[in-house]
Amino acid sequence: MTQTLAAATEIAQRRLGTTRVRLPMLGFGAAPIGNLYTAVSDDEAMRAIGSALGEGIRYFDTAPYYGYGLSEARLGLGLKGVRRDSVRISTKVGRRIYEDTSREPGREGFAVAGRKAEFDYSRDGVMRSFESSLQRLGTDHVDILLLHDIGRLTHGDNHPAMLRQALDEALPAMAELKSSGACGAIGIGVNEEDIAVELMPLFPLDCVMLAGRYTLLEQHASRRIMQGAQARNIGVLVAGPYNSGLMSDARAPGSTYNYAPAEPEVLQRAQRIYAICAEHGVDVGAAALQFPLAHPAVVSVVAGMRSAEEAISASLRYRAEVPAELWQQLRAEGLLQDWARTLGGAAA
Repeated sequence: MTQTLAAATEIAQRRLGTTRVRLPMLGFGAAPIGNLYTAVSDDEAMRAIGSALGEGIRYFDTAPYYGYGLSEARLGLGLKGVRRDSVRISTKVGRRIYEDTSREPGREGFAVAGRKAEFDYSRDGVMRSFESSLQRLGTDHVDILLLHDIGRLTHGDNHPAMLRQALDEALPAMAELKSSGACGAIGIGVNEEDIAVELMPLFPLDCVMLAGRYTLLEQHASRRIMQGAQARNIGVLVAGPYNSGLMSDARAPGSTYNYAPAEPEVLQRAQRIYAICAEHGVDVGAAALQFPLAHPAVVSVVAGMRSAEEAISASLRYRAEVPAELWQQLRAEGLLQDWARTLGGAAA
């Protein structure tokens, strides 16, 4: 039986570049239900997806790499019976998943044993990966297909060769899938800004998913991306708005930033942001979630969710009232870049 979702609490949508895809402004990041860092039970994952749907969240982002297929499989199960045209799904290509009984859980951050992931930007690799993703997701198409983790920080000295293969094989294969209707838009999903700036003039992308680079805590490295995206009508999807948790907890900041121990100056900056949010009675997570959405290049912000509670929290943060005075104070104290946009006003 197909489930029709109630419209009362739906998240507002924005058009993705020049495509026909209209994307909700808040998305469910499904890496955590792929057992990112710690295991999540099937029941917990289903409750997280169900709560997200109940909160009006209709965009779900996943990848084969997230739990070596576990995230996609759980997402497919959680959306089973939901009308396909009522939700948006993005997944990724660029890695192939293999069985490997020697692999212990916890490798590469995922608490999953018996599987491994290897980079593959070949045409055949893209097509095989995509077909496997469709099977796990239980669908015949996705709304967005992203090339995952291309870039020099990921590939080091192999970057030129990997980029050449991506341009010659992976991206053209993705364009074929778009032309066939198997996906509605194509782009890249990365953690580094340089590759996005490098690729935008080289291949017609619809979108860039950028993790942790245009956030309440960090904007300095993303100006070129935003300018290039606006100039080419490329939609920006902001993932990692909490910078791996430092900007999500209403308590004093922890010690991790972008999945690594935070430097003292980063903690000091975070603590000042916390203090200003507290002065205005605003949850720092709400400010962090809403900040990227003020930029005209940004189509959606994707926050990781591993539980029903986190899905409900993300929804509340998205809908929270954040006064213009908070953004003004952050800018006045040099905590926002001059060019960054804020809700209720343009850049200075």
